[in-house]
Amino acid sequence: MLTPRHGAILKLLEDRGPLSVTALADTLEVSAETLRRDVRALADAGAVVRVHGAVGLAGQMGEAPFHRRMRENAGPKQAIARAMAAQIADGDSLMLDTGTTTSFLARELLGHRRLTVVTNSSDIARTLATVNGNRVFMAGGELRGDSGASLGASALEFIRDFAVQHAIISAGAVDASGVMDFDLQEAEFARAVLACGARRVVVTDATKFGRRGFIRVSGFDLVDEIVTDSAPPPDVAAALARSETRVQLAAADHNGQ
Repeated sequence: MLTPRHGAILKLLEDRGPLSVTALADTLEVSAETLRRDVRALADAGAVVRVHGAVGLAGQMGEAPFHRRMRENAGPKQAIARAMAAQIADGDSLMLDTGTTTSFLARELLGHRRLTVVTNSSDIARTLATVNGNRVFMAGGELRGDSGASLGASALEFIRDFAVQHAIISAGAVDASGVMDFDLQEAEFARAVLACGARRVVVTDATKFGRRGFIRVSGFDLVDEIVTDSAPPPDVAAALARSETRVQLAAADHNGQ
């Protein structure tokens, strides 16, 4: 039978994905040995799996990195997606790059009709294609196994033929110099997306503020608005103000999944 702590372990693994015994023990404020006994009991019941020092729910182990990232800060990302979706009208055209926040946005747009969507994300394309009279254009190119994103020269050439009302990108990092990323091809694609939109928007949760990525995507002068869940730090806020980039704060639901 499950004890309250067993239930707490399962809830942590559901919310945060696979964790080490040490991380679980620290979070629940019990000894590592006590936690190991709990894990053994749950593993014997088939509720969890232990692999290479990590503990996860049976369905989580071996999942793609993108699906793990979809659980990280899910509540704030959903709130940001809702706030952004409320600014898009039926019949609008938009371009979305690959990212967990833009994937949440795609799900929030399921109630919209007759959208024209251009994307390099197979997740976004699957979510919005063939519903409510939408038209979805998927960029071609090499498909990444970790994110399901199409990237490379073919994808860049494809999207440059479009002019949309809303160009919306996610961000790997945001500091006072602008929007940055950690992957060259993803940064190139995001930069190209911004050039295609009458309105250029970055959707990002506040954990990205203060990070410094390896590759520059854009300065704030090429971004009209940032939608996030918490106010940027002072240096970033000052840089945004100098560029006259608007900041919209979404009320975050930290319990969202």
